[in-house]
Amino acid sequence: MTSAHAAPAFERPADGDTVMVAPGVHWLRMPLPFQLDHINLWLLEDGAGWTVVDTGFGNDATRALWERLFDTVLGGRPITRVVATHFHPDHIGLAGWLVQRFGATFHATLAEWLYGRMLTLEPDDMSAALVETYYRRAGLSEEMITAIINRPNGYKKAVSPIPAMLNRLRDGDTLEVGGHRWRVVVGRGHAPEQACLLDEGRGLLIAGDQILPKISPNISIWPHEPDADPLSDYLDSLEAFKRLPEGLLVLPSHGQPFAHLHRRIDELAEHHRHRIDETWAACAEPSTAHDVMKAMFNRALDVHQTRFAVGEAIAHLNHLVQQGRLVRERNATGPDLYRR
Repeated sequence: MTSAHAAPAFERPADGDTVMVAPGVHWLRMPLPFQLDHINLWLLEDGAGWTVVDTGFGNDATRALWERLFDTVLGGRPITRVVATHFHPDHIGLAGWLVQRFGATFHATLAEWLYGRMLTLEPDDMSAALVETYYRRAGLSEEMITAIINRPNGYKKAVSPIPAMLNRLRDGDTLEVGGHRWRVVVGRGHAPEQACLLDEGRGLLIAGDQILPKISPNISIWPHEPDADPLSDYLDSLEAFKRLPEGLLVLPSHGQPFAHLHRRIDELAEHHRHRIDETWAACAEPSTAHDVMKAMFNRALDVHQTRFAVGEAIAHLNHLVQQGRLVRERNATGPDLYRR
């Protein structure tokens, strides 16, 4: 098992290239068209074929890199199983394409599969009405609301068709891959039912976005579930992950593989305690979610960043409302107000 005191120093692969982090476990890096400019995928040797954990963003650049890999790193062996940790497009974006190309099986939790299917099949006019109501209640300017509504449905453009057939993953399930057993450990908060994979025998944890080495995964409220409390889900999941062995080598979706799992969990919990305090302080007077967002993110944000920032602000507001520390006042003609 990997030492609890230091992670092996792996050389970061270039986009579309791989580095072996354990026998039969390959770290594949793919580019992303965002400020967060990469995602880590995991190729697991599986007998005569391969199991792929996450697939990259559904665009031509990522497809071209995969095409090169089929005859090089994959050695002409087929992809027989595709696992999606969660429904976000950088993770599930090319799942349908790979499944169709190789006749592979598709594996995910039920909530992640359903959420991805819903977002690709929902009519645009229905989602536009939800989006307008949500951001108006958050107190965004009419200009920003219009800009968000006029953005094309980015999710549909960022994913190939979500596979219609699912092999459902549940917390505690095991996958046999290349003679090794990977146990499903479900994390919540960043996504509804994210499937992480634990090979306890070799001390490996494919952590998805649940636990990242340098940044905090986005914990947000979105228009389809405006009154949820994903922050409670996330903090509870951190406690559950802290019961895993400290000596694991964590394989995250962004950044470098790392050790010190428990220390990183403590840092993430402390980050959100600080954010909760910021949110509480911002509501000394009745405030909108937009007011709180500006207190939390004191810099200029573009349309894309605003969506995530206001979602994060509302997640912390909802958490405090659920705890009874804040009250939300609904306004039929204006934004919601939050007060102590």
